[in-house]
Amino acid sequence: MGLYKAEYIWIDGAEPTPKLRSKTKIVETGKEPPIWGFDGSSTNQAVGHASDCVLKPVRVVPDPVRGGDNKLVMCEVLLTDMTPHPTNTRAALVEVAKKFEKYEMWFGIEQEYTFMDGVKPLGWPSNGFPAPQFGYYCGVGADEVFGRDIVEDHLEACLEAGLMIAGINAEVMPAQWEFQIGPCGPVQCSDDLWLARWLLYRIAEEHGASATLSPKPVKGDWNGAGAHTNFSTKQMRESYDPCVAAAKALGEQHALHIPHYGHGIEERLTGKHETCSYKEFKYGVSDRGASVRIPWQVAQDKKGYIEDRRPCANIDPYTVTRLITNTVCSKL
Repeated sequence: MGLYKAEYIWIDGAEPTPKLRSKTKIVETGKEPPIWGFDGSSTNQAVGHASDCVLKPVRVVPDPVRGGDNKLVMCEVLLTDMTPHPTNTRAALVEVAKKFEKYEMWFGIEQEYTFMDGVKPLGWPSNGFPAPQFGYYCGVGADEVFGRDIVEDHLEACLEAGLMIAGINAEVMPAQWEFQIGPCGPVQCSDDLWLARWLLYRIAEEHGASATLSPKPVKGDWNGAGAHTNFSTKQMRESYDPCVAAAKALGEQHALHIPHYGHGIEERLTGKHETCSYKEFKYGVSDRGASVRIPWQVAQDKKGYIEDRRPCANIDPYTVTRLITNTVCSKL
């Protein structure tokens, strides 16, 4: 009888920002990963006298870390009566995505993150700071780029896992990087982003580093880290007016969205470092200081997509894609 290792991955109940957890189950070859369980009292998802929570597999992909026939298993967390756990934000997204499926919503999320070496960003001097921001964005050379070996391994792992990864680049602050997931539907985009995050943390382990999604990892005159969320409906991909209507719809619901766009958003959305203040909303063509950017090519082609620049690096993509889908599709 053949066996394989299934790495069950789920999102815990940590506050204010949920964390990823995982554990391994040995499964008979040819069989799908079954429903499993875990101690919710250790993940802020249950109390000790009723600690069982349920793991329901929802997406299974090849495991590029262990290789062979081994699998990564993205799970939803359920209560023991098989209803969604209060921390299960995926279930609510699935409902909204189904409700608006005729709009054929596509998402592409730009995940920024920062490599850390202990308490300082990777490659930064032990005392003081590196040279001011300029040459690091899409830079090259050991004096400007830190962690490329981890990034390359992560990219290869995401491809081997079959995730919808679209690209990578070094970002504005040294030791800060970005990968992009999409374009694909809201549920797949969110699943793949969580799996890509897990792979990022796991592969960084092999290099003795860690990765943080903090929206402001270094105080002062340094860029924060976002998760710019690009999206389009079928109508937007065919004409320009729906693109503008979508931007306006997001503005009308600004106060609803901001509290769900990542803890610490006020530290990142200051109106500086390519952001608009979280206290205001504006959209514009080719404007990286706007809350929502309409790319110049979209304005020229009179169709395409728009970019919500407000989400922080530490968002829950299930929540953000649900909010955007509901807000935009309700108006178009």
